[in-house]
Amino acid sequence: MFMRENQYLQVVTSFKRKYLFPFSVIQCNCPSCGTCFEVMRRFLLLYATQQGQAKAIAEEICEKAVAYGFSADLHCMSESDKYDLKTETAPLVVVVSTTGTGDPPDTAHKFVKEIQDKTLPIDFLAHLRYGLLGLGDSEYTYFCNGGKVIDTRLEELGAQRFYGTGHADDCVGLELVVEPWIDGLWAALAKHFESSRREEMSGTLATAPNASRRTDPVKPESGHIESQVELLRLDDSGKKDSAVLEQNAANRSQSSALIADTESSLTHSVPPLSHASLNIPALPPEYLQVHLQEALGQEESQASVTSVGPVFQVPISKAVQLTTNDAVKTTLLVELDISETEFTYQPGDSFNVVCPNSDSEVQSLLQRLKLSAQREYRVLVRIKADTKKKGAALPQHIPEKCSLQFILTWCLEIRAIPKKAFLRALEACTSDGAEKRRLQELCSKQGAADYNRFVRDAGVCLLDLLLAFPSCRPPLSLLLEHLPKLQPRPYSCASSSLSHPGRLRFIFNVVEFPSSVSEGVRRGVCTGWLASLAESILLPDGGKARAAQIPISPRTANSFHLPSDPSAPIIMVGPGTGIAPFIGFLQHREKLQEQHPDRHFGAMWLFFGCRHRDRDYLFREELRHFRKRGILTHLKVSFSRDTLAGEEEAPVKYVQDSLRLHSQQVAGLLLQELGHIYVCGDAKNMAKDVNDALAEIISKEVGVDKLEAMKTLATLKEEKRYLQDIWS
Repeated sequence: MFMRENQYLQVVTSFKRKYLFPFSVIQCNCPSCGTCFEVMRRFLLLYATQQGQAKAIAEEICEKAVAYGFSADLHCMSESDKYDLKTETAPLVVVVSTTGTGDPPDTAHKFVKEIQDKTLPIDFLAHLRYGLLGLGDSEYTYFCNGGKVIDTRLEELGAQRFYGTGHADDCVGLELVVEPWIDGLWAALAKHFESSRREEMSGTLATAPNASRRTDPVKPESGHIESQVELLRLDDSGKKDSAVLEQNAANRSQSSALIADTESSLTHSVPPLSHASLNIPALPPEYLQVHLQEALGQEESQASVTSVGPVFQVPISKAVQLTTNDAVKTTLLVELDISETEFTYQPGDSFNVVCPNSDSEVQSLLQRLKLSAQREYRVLVRIKADTKKKGAALPQHIPEKCSLQFILTWCLEIRAIPKKAFLRALEACTSDGAEKRRLQELCSKQGAADYNRFVRDAGVCLLDLLLAFPSCRPPLSLLLEHLPKLQPRPYSCASSSLSHPGRLRFIFNVVEFPSSVSEGVRRGVCTGWLASLAESILLPDGGKARAAQIPISPRTANSFHLPSDPSAPIIMVGPGTGIAPFIGFLQHREKLQEQHPDRHFGAMWLFFGCRHRDRDYLFREELRHFRKRGILTHLKVSFSRDTLAGEEEAPVKYVQDSLRLHSQQVAGLLLQELGHIYVCGDAKNMAKDVNDALAEIISKEVGVDKLEAMKTLATLKEEKRYLQDIWS
């Protein structure tokens, strides 16, 4: 839409431009005249992200907006000084992720706190029209809850949707919802602006938009996979939890059904995809200019790595292998000496380990990029003067004037699964025709199934792609533009400072998996590094270690702590390494009982599970000690792979089975004695199975249907008496 400035001013007064037509007026680059202006329809675009996914999606929306005649005013939700919803007249688009077990991202905490102010009137945001895209993972109980909390509260404050809410599920692939949601956004925005224009032209609005105006929101394009897992609230009127499970199963089956031909591979496609016309994303605009400068001998340290909170360099004081050599997984205990730092913790807390990428993978990447000789060169980064990327900014996770090797080792997640935009950019750097075609397929709409199968589900990383597509020669700037920040890895504290003053213990399984492209086995980024540090100091009895140091940082405070009332009974459910925080609980309780022998302490139940009694029964002797002293009043252990003599299989294989076996006691502790239950471990299977078992127990023991039982569980969670520390 083009018009001369004087014509525009005649049609729209300054007041109406502000309140009815929130457009951006951008001078045209038309060579024929200097007075043309392009009127771009403005909308406010907010994102809240924990690890960068929501930001990347918001930036994609921002970049695509111009082609559809829109101007996105992009801000992080935490930048509250740059926007004001109370006076905002343009439509609002929100992209928000979910962290933890259902919390909004850290960058949304202030925003959520402000809109949840109970003193706000119910029409506080009645003037606002919005659309929201939530990101989550249906393996967790509170799927997309970060977005749902904001969505629900905006509606409670009178805001109306101009576009239906999208819930993208990382369990089956975010892009299955994100891409069609973005595709449908432009028509919804256009309809909103057209509706506003018609109302202005007909004179129905004299001043600002009428708060009572109601328009049906445009629904995202139907027929696409979208997880419909709903947060069960106390006021839910009838959604059955079985529908959640059925929808998740349908999502996975639909995703799997797209994969039909077993002859295709990462580098090769078969008909019909190999013959199809492709819809590929636009080439992301380049925005970084990189210069390598010969090093001058400056020293570097992990202190250069950007972090939200303080980072402490602490030595490893002990390392013990908790499993036998023939166990399926190797589990290590590492003890850190924190006595010379200000780091503090309490049982139930978790902390971050700031870890590097694998040195061998960094060297392979440097070699593939033909930059091995420049590994020690300083990397100087600046914004390209002619970039077309709107709001281009230097990546905050890339420190100034650090060496190339340092940045690849400590700053960039080189194991990250490449997004489709990255694949599109890599395709532009590829010279071989067949390789270009395959990369185009993998980032296209038509190749969604192949992308899921050979990239996303296979855990392919940049190095894998560069090895698989040898004619791809990306510049270093492309890596800095697309590779996300190397995230610290969280671990649960497995000790109590009362029992081990000046020490911090944690346990982990050494993650190992086959490489998707090359031969051999890869280790987890952090667990592999920690295991390599511990290898030289591992002793059967946990002998003293040499002073190998690792950087750690505290995590945001959580509520996964012992009850403030020590007389309250607690139930702990933690198979495998999920037992970690409960060892801290037991150590802490033991010291408290020694210090206060006359105080009444509640019962402590532990439901632990592992594969084999003789291979991976973690902390067996410690648990026997706590049981003997009466600290641990009930210990229930299940072995999923062992069989009892004379029986084909053990009667109790998993922790959820053991819970059912003691259903009467469990229900009594939670509902009659006002006890607390803690669940720690795998979110994908265990946490859901335990939740189902608890619902069955309440239904059986109280005599209510399953929906009422789930509402009871929701109440326990709201009262912070049902707490989870789970991961996928």
